[in-house]
Amino acid sequence: MRYEILSYHKENRVMTINLHNKEISYANSAQLAQELNELCSDISLDQEIQVVIISLEQIGQPIVMDLSQNILNTDPGRGSPFSWADPVSILDIPVIMSINGYAIGQALELALACDMRIASFESYFGLPHIKDGIIPWDGGTQRLSRLIGKSNAMEMILTGHTIKGEDALRIGLVNQLTDGMQLLPKVMETAQKMAAMGPLALKYTKEVVNKGMDLTMDQALRLEADLYFLLHTSKDRTEGIKAFQEKRKARFKGE
Repeated sequence: MRYEILSYHKENRVMTINLHNKEISYANSAQLAQELNELCSDISLDQEIQVVIISLEQIGQPIVMDLSQNILNTDPGRGSPFSWADPVSILDIPVIMSINGYAIGQALELALACDMRIASFESYFGLPHIKDGIIPWDGGTQRLSRLIGKSNAMEMILTGHTIKGEDALRIGLVNQLTDGMQLLPKVMETAQKMAAMGPLALKYTKEVVNKGMDLTMDQALRLEADLYFLLHTSKDRTEGIKAFQEKRKARFKGE
């Protein structure tokens, strides 16, 4: 399909998705959801891609996305809300969100569907839905509470307050903060470090951490053990041992 709201490029096993619009409105929210769904489907079939970056940075001016009005403007005659988070959340490889500017409303819900969030010091975060008499609907209530804890999530959602990057780092909403000019290089450096690891190990790590949160400790530990032993039967595990013995960099193939 033709992508109008986002673009992408692949480099050294890392796929970077860039959003174009400075402000995304209800009018093109559905199109963005469709484009994300299509592109994420293609990514899931591309065995060369090991890490995905979603960039909310735009040169000269940060992207501002506050779609809290989307639900307010949605009625049965206009269809259901359009999820940005769902296509990203089903990817079985690591996804990093690069944030320079405002991650407000559905943009933050998209960020919450990623595995890591790296932001600039000038970034802001919030779920202001309560101010319009509605609630976050694209996973915000569930993913935020799982990420930063019930108390912090309740405060953000019930007040609708916007927080600065420093506060987002303090409560664990973002993993790292950096200068805006260094943001994308920092994110790419992190992504490339991940992409150099074993593809199966990356996927299994993401799976066991995500699934384990919804299991009992005993169940989660069994899942961890199962995936650990599966890795021992892989060619990547053999390559890792051989590379260590030969004192060279491992050449993993995801097999």
